[in-house]
Amino acid sequence: MTLPLGKDFLPPWPLRSGHIQTMLSSSGVRRLLLPKAAQTVLQNSQPMVVNGGDGVRLTGAYTMQTAQSQSRGLAVLFHGWEGSVDSTYVLQTGSRLLADGWDVFRLNFRDHGDSHHLNEALFHSCRIDEVLYALSDIAQRFPSRPMALAGFSLGGNFALRAAMQAPAAGLPLSYALAVCPIIDPGEGLFSLEAQAPWFYQAYFMHKWRRSLQAKQAAFPQHQYFELAELKQNLRGLTASLVARHTDFGSLEAYLDGYSVAGRALEGMHVPCTILTARDDPVIPVAAFEKLDLPANVELDISPYGGHCGYIRGWDMTSFTDDYIAARFNAIASA
Repeated sequence: MTLPLGKDFLPPWPLRSGHIQTMLSSSGVRRLLLPKAAQTVLQNSQPMVVNGGDGVRLTGAYTMQTAQSQSRGLAVLFHGWEGSVDSTYVLQTGSRLLADGWDVFRLNFRDHGDSHHLNEALFHSCRIDEVLYALSDIAQRFPSRPMALAGFSLGGNFALRAAMQAPAAGLPLSYALAVCPIIDPGEGLFSLEAQAPWFYQAYFMHKWRRSLQAKQAAFPQHQYFELAELKQNLRGLTASLVARHTDFGSLEAYLDGYSVAGRALEGMHVPCTILTARDDPVIPVAAFEKLDLPANVELDISPYGGHCGYIRGWDMTSFTDDYIAARFNAIASA
């Protein structure tokens, strides 16, 4: 079987800008123009609360496939920072996998997707233990095999860390795929401030502040932030919340806590693929080029695609759907 590669993605000329790809990826225009087939994963989906351990509850949605007499396996999807199980890219990927015969579980991280009221403590990116626990709960509830995982942006970072720890956690994970994952948070997160156009940081900060305000409304008895802190930039607000709500001694220690840079993935035993774009304006490609990876981790750097875009044309469908489905199907066939 010949699998698609990042170099195969060649959008029409107007869509070859990484900025246009990135802006379209989560835009309302894209959601409006997508064909109805891109949202079929919503049909007959079952909202669920899963166990994250130590009293933690995470939300998600499960959809059973009906395309085949027997399921190919269980596909679990992770959204990006301040996304949700209903983000356009998650729905589109889930719908494609459903059509190919995969059962699909879309998982919300803590404080994402209107789940702010479920857990008193704030979300942060080092909460991998509760995600692993939730994956184990999902695997027990829906024992379709193989189990494959795909994540986008911060969700891609979580997917790689989950795959890294899966054998030790007893998680029956067969494969993981990360699209434009955060590799080095200390470099990548704050490239939004130093390199990317101002509107990227404005977009993410607007969504993050709105999420923090929703958390405060859900637990009015708990002070999560000062108003002055909420007005800070990305670095300042992150540092304030790390100091206020975590045991990390510094911002740098927190960022290192979810880094997968350098040799961090050398001991990976689960087969993985990392797909990113050279023109991604959010996550610098240099971090990917510095990775030391074992033979079972495929690094695929495409010339185009932006940040989690890969928009093929004016129907707003994404190359990543075929890319992910082909690799998942190959795992199922093997």
